[in-house]
Amino acid sequence: MRRLTRSLFARTALTLALAFVVFQAAAFWVVTRTLIIPVAERSADDLAGLIVLSAQTWAELPPETRAAFERELARRHGLRLTTVDVGATADAPRFAFRKQIEAALSRRVGDEVVLSGVPGKAAAWLDIPVGGHELRVGFFPDRYAVKPPLAAVAVIVLGAFLSLMTALFLVRRITVPLARASQAASQVGAGELPEPLPETGPAELAELARRFNTMAAEVRALLDNRTTLLAGISHDLRTPMTRLQLNLEMLRDAPSPARIDRAVADLADMNKLISGYLELARTTQAEMKERFDLAGVLREVAAGAGLTWPGAAPCEVEAGRLALRQIVTNLIQNAQRHGGGGPVELVLECADKLARVIVRDAGAGIPDDQLEKVFRPFYRLEASRSQATGGTGLGLAIVRQLAETNGWNVVLANRPQGGLDAVLEIPR
Repeated sequence: MRRLTRSLFARTALTLALAFVVFQAAAFWVVTRTLIIPVAERSADDLAGLIVLSAQTWAELPPETRAAFERELARRHGLRLTTVDVGATADAPRFAFRKQIEAALSRRVGDEVVLSGVPGKAAAWLDIPVGGHELRVGFFPDRYAVKPPLAAVAVIVLGAFLSLMTALFLVRRITVPLARASQAASQVGAGELPEPLPETGPAELAELARRFNTMAAEVRALLDNRTTLLAGISHDLRTPMTRLQLNLEMLRDAPSPARIDRAVADLADMNKLISGYLELARTTQAEMKERFDLAGVLREVAAGAGLTWPGAAPCEVEAGRLALRQIVTNLIQNAQRHGGGGPVELVLECADKLARVIVRDAGAGIPDDQLEKVFRPFYRLEASRSQATGGTGLGLAIVRQLAETNGWNVVLANRPQGGLDAVLEIPR
């Protein structure tokens, strides 16, 4: 039971039902005090006036016409007038607003009136001394008394039921997507890729589902990259370690400076690989943004890469300076390695809302179906695992990861006249 009441549906339904019941109770109290009781008091005063007036009229009538008057009162108003003792010795039947009727009769008669009744009978009686007679007047409370407000009770019950049904409808529209998202989050935590959540319903839930789907895909991509990274480390380090071990074994028998140089080269290769892995691992954190001249940074990068760059007009952007330098440097190195020895161009296009940095080479380009694949870690167009010809396979992966982390976009496009354009787009 406690677990049920802790659910979002149960709490919302109970809250709505309680709020509706409190509202109905307050409305019932207001209606009772401002409408039902004033109407009841007015009706009671009218009844008391009719009784007293009928008694006075009866006393003033000739004895021979009183019987006809009594019958007319009984037929039209349900009043009984008689001088005979009817045996009204018991308390009158309980009915709503009895106190108001007794108070109105007491004011009209000038003395305290307490209604009495005949055992087993539904009528209420009172004695009125008039014209030297002790006149007994009886009436039926069911005809004159205001009925208990059962309709209000029914409205409260019906309202509580409708509020529960409304809560069931509304909360299910909220809890079902949330429960589905919770289950999908558990799957993501277990390393699985869940089915995409339906991006439908209210705008907030649709946006939540959209962001969750994006997050799930990114988490899956990170897990895949981690697996690929570990596999690449084990594969790429094994070759130089094997060569290093072989050179060390051969140095036991025949020391040679050439073998030592090869061992040192193998250590340099391993250090380069490890640096690349650490560099890729650091790309998941966005850099603090600062405002600077993009043309000035490109001038420094071009000078460091040995490019002759004519420069460009100042173009201020708000971005991460180090991440930008690293992306452009990697793109230039990639163009120099795979550009077929041709010239590498650096172009800056600065518009009002977007700055585009283009690294252009004159190489063979990349097949269209592999323009996106080359951004994967350790993916190489060159089939061998040689770093001299194919690199580590992490350069473009680092570029894409850094760009996405900082909110930029990197695309590759083959040029119609040959070569490749690597374009970095930075919102201004």
